[in-house]
Amino acid sequence: MAGANLVAMTTTTTTTNISGSGYANIGNLPLGVAILALLIGIFGFFVLVGGLVLLVFGTSLVVGSGSLSVFGTGGTIAGLILVLIGAVILAVASGLWDQELWALALAVIVLLFYGAVELVAQSWVALLVVAALLVYLVAVSNHFD
Repeated sequence: MAGANLVAMTTTTTTTNISGSGYANIGNLPLGVAILALLIGIFGFFVLVGGLVLLVFGTSLVVGSGSLSVFGTGGTIAGLILVLIGAVILAVASGLWDQELWALALAVIVLLFYGAVELVAQSWVALLVVAALLVYLVAVSNHFD
């Protein structure tokens, strides 16, 4: 084919840098941290819901024509505290999932406090679990920003 025209095709590959988004470390999330973040998130959800239930239903109960106070002002304060604690726990779970250093530090501080409580209570199995979690979190700390 002496007179045939040859067509050259070129392909261009474009890469997008997504390091500014939450997807930069998606493949680097250790499995144990993912499991901890999910379990902490579930726990935080239940604490938040418990606080909301206490806040809404625990303060007063209407019985017939009158109102019976179940917990009164103490129920309102306890409900608000539980809602606040639940929100903080959910934030820590999200921070662990996103591999934020502040979430790791807060998780280690809480585990150290919990370990001290278990030591005073002489609950050796729970103390071993806390120690294992601390060792694991320190071992994977290089994955956190």
